[in-house]
Amino acid sequence: MDLPTDLRLALTNELANIPQKSIAATVERLSNRYRGGHPPAEGTFLHTSADVIAYAAYRLPATFAAIYAALNETRKRRPDWQPRTMLDAGAGPGTALWAASQVWPDLAQIALLERDDDMIAFGKQLATHARSAAVREATWQKVDLLGQWESEPKDLVTTAYVLNELPASQRETLINKLWSITTDTLVIIEPGTPIGFSHILQARQQLIAAGANIVAPCPHNLPCPMANNDWCHFAQRIARSQLQRQAKQATLSYEDEKFSYIAASRTKGLPIRARVLRHPQIRPGHIHLELCTPEGLQNSIVTRKDKAAFREARAIEWGNALSPDH
Repeated sequence: MDLPTDLRLALTNELANIPQKSIAATVERLSNRYRGGHPPAEGTFLHTSADVIAYAAYRLPATFAAIYAALNETRKRRPDWQPRTMLDAGAGPGTALWAASQVWPDLAQIALLERDDDMIAFGKQLATHARSAAVREATWQKVDLLGQWESEPKDLVTTAYVLNELPASQRETLINKLWSITTDTLVIIEPGTPIGFSHILQARQQLIAAGANIVAPCPHNLPCPMANNDWCHFAQRIARSQLQRQAKQATLSYEDEKFSYIAASRTKGLPIRARVLRHPQIRPGHIHLELCTPEGLQNSIVTRKDKAAFREARAIEWGNALSPDH
């Protein structure tokens, strides 16, 4: 996938004002943190507005891809639902704002909670380039999510790459707070790592206990069947611009962002038979699918003998939902 044209141009324009050496130095620090398994929270060591823009160059496209993918899968389970109001907690440069407005163009009122002044300033500047009025007119609030804050109830509530930075007790408190202001659906996205998935699993259990329906990715509200030594995650490919390749000193024209997520709703979504958990393995004469189903984890083999099923299986990708008629 590509970034929306207006977001891509906005990011390119902002990056063009910052020396490449400055961007490369900040990106290198960020890269070292990520490679070490410790993704940085916004503001942790982003001391200037230039640092924030470099952070956006390094992470915004990939996080946009993950958030968009999670929200789009949520939309598929709720095709007739059109949220009008949204809150994003821990907004960073407003990545979820842009992604949600792509999935649900009729969003009208969007509130963003962020603790870092430079990140808010950059997010507001980026939004001035948006085609969507909802993006341009979004309300930004300087908020420490671990402090005291209030919000009017919202149809859609999101938080992305935030739980990973919090102690367990504070994660539980934040999830409860977010669910309390969710009138319909709460979507949580974390890195597609064992630790990231463990936070998603905790949130899943907590939200089910609170009465939520799991809309995506799970095909059920039953206990997660994933083994302790494995984790449920997905991947979304995003194209890199030339400036982004330069910032990351990368040669590939794309990157794959791995993520784990949960969408919990006060309304049930369309039923699915299964979720594809791995890349389908295409072999001569058959296709092997690893699935999560209400009956647990299953391995399915589709052979050429069933021509219609085999043709359908060839189009299935990692992360797809299988409808009951598959």
